[in-house]
Amino acid sequence: MTRTLLTNAKLIDPEAGTVTHGALLIENGLIADRFDVPNPDGVDAEVVDLGGKHLAPGIIDIGVKVGEPGERHKESFKTAGLAAAAGGVTTMVTRPDTTPCIDNPEALEFIKRRALETSVVKMLPMAALTKGRDGREMTEIGFLLDAGAVAFTDCDRVIRDTKVVSRAMTYARSLGALVMGHPQEPTLSKGAAATSGKFASLRGIPHVTSMAERMGLDRDIALVEMTGARYHADQITTTRALPTLQRAKDNGFDVTAGTSMHHLTLNELDVADYRTFFKVKPPLRAEEDRMAVVGAVRDGLIDIISSFHTPQDEESKRLPFEEAASGAVGLETMLPVLLRLYHSGELDLPTLFRALSLNPAKRLGLPAGRLSKGAPADLVQLDVDKPIVLNRFKLNSKSKNTPFDGARLQGKILSTWVDGTQVFPFPEGTDA
Repeated sequence: MTRTLLTNAKLIDPEAGTVTHGALLIENGLIADRFDVPNPDGVDAEVVDLGGKHLAPGIIDIGVKVGEPGERHKESFKTAGLAAAAGGVTTMVTRPDTTPCIDNPEALEFIKRRALETSVVKMLPMAALTKGRDGREMTEIGFLLDAGAVAFTDCDRVIRDTKVVSRAMTYARSLGALVMGHPQEPTLSKGAAATSGKFASLRGIPHVTSMAERMGLDRDIALVEMTGARYHADQITTTRALPTLQRAKDNGFDVTAGTSMHHLTLNELDVADYRTFFKVKPPLRAEEDRMAVVGAVRDGLIDIISSFHTPQDEESKRLPFEEAASGAVGLETMLPVLLRLYHSGELDLPTLFRALSLNPAKRLGLPAGRLSKGAPADLVQLDVDKPIVLNRFKLNSKSKNTPFDGARLQGKILSTWVDGTQVFPFPEGTDA
């Protein structure tokens, strides 16, 4: 096997919380050694000079929507994989809200096979918690675990029957399975397209109080206390939910939480002209909420940042705001967008990659997300200062529904490696 020495790099280490000049030796798909000097001598390997640019662990993106099966016209595993590689994402953790949903081992085996055949990055599947995501009968969690499911979630379909959630969490606890919840009170949030407040009232947009997130999280944490299940809240986006999350962690419950790139960088005022590309779920929040969530990421209360990549075609977005589909693509745009927080001084680079790489790996029990010896050589090289203007038509995703079209950003992905193999830039002739 070829030994590759990546020299002259600024190593972003989320474990140590440092950025240092150094080099990495890659062999057999793993980090074979790490050097504290940028150009080590006496190493027998092919040398790749990174030109003093930053090198970090590849991103593990939890909650990626891929259109297969059922909506391949929106996104395939091939195009999602290309978008991920171009965005520094080395592992996609996919959602089960497909058509039909991933609620049985046969469907899960199908998407694993499709991803293995066509995606240039790694894919780990999540499975539905209840059959058909209907909230009535739990799936065969044991069989799905055996088939490779890494977590169980009904995504944004909140299970209304608390007894069903309780039974599913109890069964998941007995198997050590991770349950991922969407903290929203379903009746209050039904049909909402904005967060309650003066802005939503003036625009006449159906809205939901931020208390709905707090109420949903309160219920889920109470069930975690009752069942002892492993639990991850997919998106915490409001100030009101943070005390509940803090109490759960203080009490020693096996609870983690995530948030999305959009809720860290946008607020409710961005939909001012009824721009449907800014319609996401949960809806964008007030600036005070955005700042509080950024602070929670910085302090480690919120563990994980994800793109919640949700491809939608033009027909489902070019509608009145209330009727338009929710969601935005994010695999390829996440890192440049989140570097806004670095350049504004809100998050440093080790903290950012702690939430993008290290903590997702820890939560899923993966050896990735690190720059330590023996870790998989899943890496991203980036120029954090390179100015770019985002053009949605140049994205590798089939769907182009990004709220950042035309945005002036600072940060460019230069290279991506998966198990020591460079997957971006793409070889000549690569076609989505």
